[in-house]
Amino acid sequence: MKEALIAQLRRIVGDAQVLDQGDLTAYELDWRKRSRGKALAVVRPADAGQVAEVVKACAAAGVSIVPQGGNTGLAVGSVPDESGTQVVLNMARMNAIRAIDPDNLTMTVEAGCVLQTLQEAAEQAGFLFPLSLAAEGSCTIGGNLATNAGGTQVLRYGNARELCLGVEVVTAAGDIWEGTSGLRKDNTGYDLRDLLVGSEGTLGIITAATMKLYPLPAAQLTAWAAVPSLDHAVRLLGLAHRHLGAGLTGFEVMGRFALGLVARHFPQQRVPFLDDGGTPWCVLLENSDSESESHARERFEALLEQAVEQGCVTDAVVAENLGQAKALWHVRESIPMAQAEEGLNIKHDISVAVSRIPAFVAETDALLQREIDGVRLVNFGHLGDGNLHYNVQAPEGGDARRFLEEQEERVNTLVYDQVERFGGSFSAEHGIGSLKAHKLQKHKSPVALGMMRAIKQALDPRGTLNPGRVLGDLPR
Repeated sequence: MKEALIAQLRRIVGDAQVLDQGDLTAYELDWRKRSRGKALAVVRPADAGQVAEVVKACAAAGVSIVPQGGNTGLAVGSVPDESGTQVVLNMARMNAIRAIDPDNLTMTVEAGCVLQTLQEAAEQAGFLFPLSLAAEGSCTIGGNLATNAGGTQVLRYGNARELCLGVEVVTAAGDIWEGTSGLRKDNTGYDLRDLLVGSEGTLGIITAATMKLYPLPAAQLTAWAAVPSLDHAVRLLGLAHRHLGAGLTGFEVMGRFALGLVARHFPQQRVPFLDDGGTPWCVLLENSDSESESHARERFEALLEQAVEQGCVTDAVVAENLGQAKALWHVRESIPMAQAEEGLNIKHDISVAVSRIPAFVAETDALLQREIDGVRLVNFGHLGDGNLHYNVQAPEGGDARRFLEEQEERVNTLVYDQVERFGGSFSAEHGIGSLKAHKLQKHKSPVALGMMRAIKQALDPRGTLNPGRVLGDLPR
């Protein structure tokens, strides 16, 4: 059966686009290098028609499909399991920008388009596409939509779902739904777009999408501020909302230890205020203004002056040019890489109401430090929208792999129970994948899970699409 299916897949996409021999590490190893599967084959289609034919062939053979974009996900959602029976459907060849409609402020792109390529094409056309995250040079828009990615500008523009006006999707039956009209108003029944965005390839395979564009800002200002506590960071956020309104496009918080890892592993980067010895937290603010730069800078500096007067900020620097702004953002975006250099770690992508974040962090820090000797906390994230990357590093000098083997489940339980107690979510922007599927069963309400299972059963009754992800394993 394997040989017959692979022969059929070769007829659909071409011999060179079906990989079943040689080194398939790039397709089988997850981004964090913690999970390695084995694929029956990797198939690389060129268009939605080929995707549909591949789906039909695999469904007829009883073979499941793992859709894959840039394979940059952090929840083990885009690599095969270890059975050697799953087909990886890699979308990299479907990378065209189909159309830019300047009057409708939209761009229609194929799922394999790399996010940075989309950003650059929008800018060349005189527009802004605001979805921005650390993996933007590798991740694809299809994967961004499949996981409802967030990033650094959710505060102003929303998650990937809010930026999407329509999708083209191949269903589990191999049908193609063309839904890329780009309409901002369409109340003709259930919103299938919003159902498919964030479904992690378990309900349909996104092959193209129409995304919103925005005018390029006339001015963009970036500041790095030292704050004495998370409470003060929240107060600074309130001031920023009042002073800047919709112009506030980024508000990131970073703990001292997280920034210390950047300084340790990337000494060529300058981390502001790290050497003063007394700054526990730093905030990175971004203000995008449709008016003149002088007007934007005046409001920005007035915000910082008031923040200093009220004790929310102890010191601050404002980038004088684009190069300095990029350098500040590079420090922020280097935290995950610095963590990786420090060793294996336990990642959390949690959200809590902004007002409750200081209490959550204080209580959870104390809990973990009390329960696990030597634990190191790497805390940073998108404070403006309540999303923290509350990560845990192994004790200094310890065996990180052994620490994860012995403590990861316990740490996750402690953190996620705290998140639930504070009314938050244990998955904010990274998705569920297979890594967190068992946690969904614990922390999601039975009613919600029942509705999700009913939807999965209706749209993919044979369990062809990305089985074991999000809801875990369902009967085939």
